[in-house]
Amino acid sequence: MHQWKNSPEQKKGTDMEVIVLGDGGHSKVIQDMIRTKMENRIIAILDDKYEYAHDEHGMTYAPVAYLNQIITTDTKVVIAIGNNDTRKQLAKKLAVETEQYLTVVHPSAVISPSATIGYGTVVMPGVYINADAIIGNHCIINTGAVIEHDVQIGDFAHISPNATLTGNVSVSEGVHIGSGATIIPQIEIGSWSLIGAGSTVIKHIPNFCTAVGCPTQIVKKQAQENIEVRK
Repeated sequence: MHQWKNSPEQKKGTDMEVIVLGDGGHSKVIQDMIRTKMENRIIAILDDKYEYAHDEHGMTYAPVAYLNQIITTDTKVVIAIGNNDTRKQLAKKLAVETEQYLTVVHPSAVISPSATIGYGTVVMPGVYINADAIIGNHCIINTGAVIEHDVQIGDFAHISPNATLTGNVSVSEGVHIGSGATIIPQIEIGSWSLIGAGSTVIKHIPNFCTAVGCPTQIVKKQAQENIEVRK
């Protein structure tokens, strides 16, 4: 984990080649964010919907396995896939060195100097991340989300647009917080749980649960076979 502002890829004036993994809607947003810096150049978009490698307008489109043929020590990689499970499994499969993952932060995001953001994480437009917040690796902090002081977010989590995590909230690995949800202070959300859009969480949520409503109620616990996939 690192503080994003001190990462080599954030230094101005340094040309950087980027490989984007995934070519869906979420990827489109990340591509736009990468291009907000003139020194960034996307050289390839890899997705298994492409059967073979081909070039269009100076860009390579190819299956994900093509990464091994084009990655260099100077290339940065970002997994631009919205599904938390898929990001984790792909990261495990590829075994890319951690320092080669790009942390993408939109220029309009407001981030405390004391906040820490892990590698491969994406921070979207209009986000606020306040004092001493700790964001894990390969997370998505989506448009307009508010991450208050001392919040801790585990790896592969997704905080959806306009969600608010108030002070000292703890979000474990793989959690998905739905759009517009609010988590009150000092609440813990267990690993790989899902909080529905617009929900208000006032009690701790265990691992592998789906909770919805104002206040939230647990409506589903995931099957053991689904849990084993995530380990």
